[in-house]
Amino acid sequence: MAIGTMILAGVAVYLAVMIGIGYYASRGSHSLVDFVVAGRNMPLWLCSVTIFATWFGSGTMMGAATAAYENDKLLMLSEPFGSAVALLITGLFFARILRRTRRITWPEIIESRFGKLAGLLSAAADLLSGIIWLGGILFTFGVLLESLTGAPMSAGILGGLLVVIIYTMIGGMWAVALTDFVQMLIFVVGLVVLLFVVLNEAGGWGAIAAQLPDGTLNALPPDPGVDDWIDTLHVFMAMGLGAMAANTVIQRALSARSENAARNAYNVAAGAYTVFGIIPLMLGFAASVLLPDLDDPNAVLTDLAIEFLHPVMAALFIGAILSAIMSTSDSILLSASTVVSINFLPLISREPSQQLRLRVARYCIPIVGLVSTHIAFNANRVVEVLLDSVAVLLAAVIAPFIACFWWNQANRSGALAGMVAGFLAWRVAATVGTDLPPDLIGFCVSVGALVIVTLATQKLDPPRPLTDCDGNIVELKNR
Repeated sequence: MAIGTMILAGVAVYLAVMIGIGYYASRGSHSLVDFVVAGRNMPLWLCSVTIFATWFGSGTMMGAATAAYENDKLLMLSEPFGSAVALLITGLFFARILRRTRRITWPEIIESRFGKLAGLLSAAADLLSGIIWLGGILFTFGVLLESLTGAPMSAGILGGLLVVIIYTMIGGMWAVALTDFVQMLIFVVGLVVLLFVVLNEAGGWGAIAAQLPDGTLNALPPDPGVDDWIDTLHVFMAMGLGAMAANTVIQRALSARSENAARNAYNVAAGAYTVFGIIPLMLGFAASVLLPDLDDPNAVLTDLAIEFLHPVMAALFIGAILSAIMSTSDSILLSASTVVSINFLPLISREPSQQLRLRVARYCIPIVGLVSTHIAFNANRVVEVLLDSVAVLLAAVIAPFIACFWWNQANRSGALAGMVAGFLAWRVAATVGTDLPPDLIGFCVSVGALVIVTLATQKLDPPRPLTDCDGNIVELKNR
């Protein structure tokens, strides 16, 4: 009871600090561009931190630890390695050109090359993905508080959501980035401290590794078959390619101060993600040896903290997990509400003003949050929810997304064919039930439809150039 009270008090103080940071950041959020993409003036260090903090959320901290505890190799590959690949690819091949367009969302970029319908379909896929992703994160928040304090899971979900909504609505991207910086410091220090204490208690990593079942640390099972290789490929395709088209990630490139800052920020974040992302895996393995009979593997990190840390340190570590959860939640809320304002508002209000767009972006934040709570109340494991959230992006969007930047012949007809065919193939495969992952089937169909229709319609539907926010053609060299 004393630990639970201490944790609740610490959480209350922490949440108040986050709201204070949001209020401080609100002084720089006067226009739509300020609110959504930080005035396109975010420096390299802050851009790197906010990319890392956004992705290094509950999926990596708690989801990866749970996957290691249960020895689920596929989920361990997805977090952190699949996500690190997504950040690296984005930095190497897309960040510079994304920043060069000076757009606000990536569906806007798709629309500039492939037309309004393609932009709307991309926006719908991104919005669906973000809502599912946020639902998984809110689920983690609820599990955390319920396991530690006995508070109802619903109270944890709704309480945490309320605070994130408040400071995101107040300060926009500047609030998200500054709170990400504070949150990143807390959860990185918390992870390192817990790892040190647990390894010291267990007699070092060697003592833990010696007690793990044979093959636990291998990426693939012994003598992997074709199905094992396909499943592994699917994980890296889903998290390494599919997740790359999430507006939550791309919004950082659009917020960077320069093209070089955008590119370097993703590369730095990918390296940090890989290094620190291994720690939850190590803690999950350690817990499987030290605490082999946990009632709820989703709470493996919190159980380790309570078991091996002083109550004060345990409360601080809970704050670290809370930081990881909130650093992703605020980014998704801002990104999804931006997509509504930029891509869907013109369907209702022809040529909306910048002030109207700003109001819609701000007031859609609580609506997106409330819709995501439905996912949260029906989730089982957070990493599985993350994979579900990128399924629609992999199946229907990522092929046209890549073609938008890297295939000059790509046209509107091909992009639409790729989106529609990929989506239908994914849903049919999921409904019928197949040995191959449905979203991977959708991706293959999407690529085929994109290429065939594009080549067949070059004269009927000539390719459009990529344009920036002012309608000027974007140079595609030095990408």
